[in-house]
Amino acid sequence: MSAFPVLDANNHVIGVVSEADLLPREAYLGGGKGHARRVPGKAHALTAADLMTSPARTIGPKATVAEAAKIMYNHKVKRLPVIDDGRRLVGIVSRVDLLGVYDRPDTDIREEISERVLAGDFVFDPLEFEVKVDSGVVTVSGEVARRDVAISLIEAIWDVAGVVDVRDRLSYPASV
Repeated sequence: MSAFPVLDANNHVIGVVSEADLLPREAYLGGGKGHARRVPGKAHALTAADLMTSPARTIGPKATVAEAAKIMYNHKVKRLPVIDDGRRLVGIVSRVDLLGVYDRPDTDIREEISERVLAGDFVFDPLEFEVKVDSGVVTVSGEVARRDVAISLIEAIWDVAGVVDVRDRLSYPASV
């Protein structure tokens, strides 16, 4: 693992110890030449609190894959602790986890949306909808009875493994 969350007594994430945090110790105290250079403070760290990067970059359990990817990319982290509303650790998202959603073929995603979501969960005729999937981006068109049904349908499509974005082209009668 390339990073470990550091927790306080209440299981709140207070920092992260990553490979990058360990490198100064190895580079400066691991022997060899070059000790005339200024030694970073973390090279002498003996506890996780001294070594960790704080505050930790975290994300909530309902965050999208795209949100997690953006945080990881912008902050150059390989792992992202997932915390609940009480700031307690509930999991960790890694780059491998994020990239895994892109491995699913578009045809499989489309088939699941048509069969499980449209025909199964919503009891719609899939032939009354157009579902296009391109690199995990779903575009769905068709008519539903009400706005709340359209919202629920879009949310259900988001829950299909491999979906990275949903383009809503659904129509419904205007409220009176």
